[in-house]
Amino acid sequence: MFVDQVSVYVKAGDGGNGLVAYRREKYVPKGGPAGGDGGNGADIVFKVDEGLNTLMDFRYNRHFKGKRGENGMSKTQHGKNAAPYIIPVPPGTTVIDEDTGEVIADLTKHDQEAVIAKAGRGGRGNTRFASPRNPAPDMAENGEPGQERNIKVELKLIADVGLVGFPSVGKSTLLSVVSAAKPKVAAYHFTTIAPNLGVVDTGDHRSFVMADLPGLIEGASQGVGLGHQFLRHVERTRVIVHVIDMAGTEGRDPYEDYVKINEELGAYDEKLLTRPQIIAANKMDMPNAEENLKKFKERLDDETPVYRISAITKDGLRDLLFAVADKLEEIPKYEPEIEKADETVVYRYQKEEEPFHITRDPDGAFVLYGHRIETLFKMTDFQHDEAVQRFSRQLRGMGVDKALRERGAQDGDTVRLLDYEFDFIE
Repeated sequence: MFVDQVSVYVKAGDGGNGLVAYRREKYVPKGGPAGGDGGNGADIVFKVDEGLNTLMDFRYNRHFKGKRGENGMSKTQHGKNAAPYIIPVPPGTTVIDEDTGEVIADLTKHDQEAVIAKAGRGGRGNTRFASPRNPAPDMAENGEPGQERNIKVELKLIADVGLVGFPSVGKSTLLSVVSAAKPKVAAYHFTTIAPNLGVVDTGDHRSFVMADLPGLIEGASQGVGLGHQFLRHVERTRVIVHVIDMAGTEGRDPYEDYVKINEELGAYDEKLLTRPQIIAANKMDMPNAEENLKKFKERLDDETPVYRISAITKDGLRDLLFAVADKLEEIPKYEPEIEKADETVVYRYQKEEEPFHITRDPDGAFVLYGHRIETLFKMTDFQHDEAVQRFSRQLRGMGVDKALRERGAQDGDTVRLLDYEFDFIE
């Protein structure tokens, strides 16, 4: 089964907790703190494996969670960092954040990697908090939570040549006779419901990858038929071979077919219209084909080359394949724009997120939320009084106390943060 679009949840590993410990050697009086830092969690990393050509693995596993870092140890020993969680993906994979629509990564080359979710750092042990005023601190940090996000993983096939055209014009038959691919061929529409890839050998030591894309119909760019699901695969192709039923066996006009398919390509992405095209006038062994081809060339107002072929009898295929190979030699390999942009560092302004927000529940309790304040809360070890006092000072420094007073909080009111409740004390 061909899978080319899935929604996935990823959660990077949390950092390990720091440790509260002290030196206890027999002949070392007042040994001082000796708690080590926790290790970093595991990043979620997508890595390109050219042996894959589908997102089938994501169909049965859509939740990926990295390991947390090891906790800090005594004698100031650092906890072990967790190894990155590497997930293989096929070339041509695009990763998009579902919440923001941001393109996180565009992976096209073998062994190319991208960090999809960043792991949390390890919490600091009590050794890190020692100072002249407090030489033996009784506090440590918990590990930072790892990043979690919902992502959309899309596959855009990387083929040199894409076959486009209406259903039943002979695209699958053409691919089956010029390569070793065995796509389903039958006398009804939408026989092909998933893209097929085949390697074509021209016979003169040249070869290229050809993709048979499911039949497009009028309105495909707006979601009509099956073609809209696979239009994205045309983006990666370097040459478009437009297969046309020149005999008009379906009762359609060949030239109108050509115009409508190009309109759908342009409606999906205008850049596709600048892609080199070659017209394969198929079914030339059928009645009326010669007459229709003459009319077609008269109405054709551009210089797109037209090649007479018959996928059934294999007439004209050699000339078509040579023309495609020659055209591929003239144009460079496809490079995604997102990779070219990496050559220059671009700084984008990002509005700084508010550290906290305040709302009220129906029972009158004040609710605190926000990424920064929640992360600070999760990294505080409430089993030690010094850590609690430090958390209180941090909240005061962020302006939480002042903001609560301005919202009408009074002594004894309930304040909620995540699943915990506190009393507001003046």
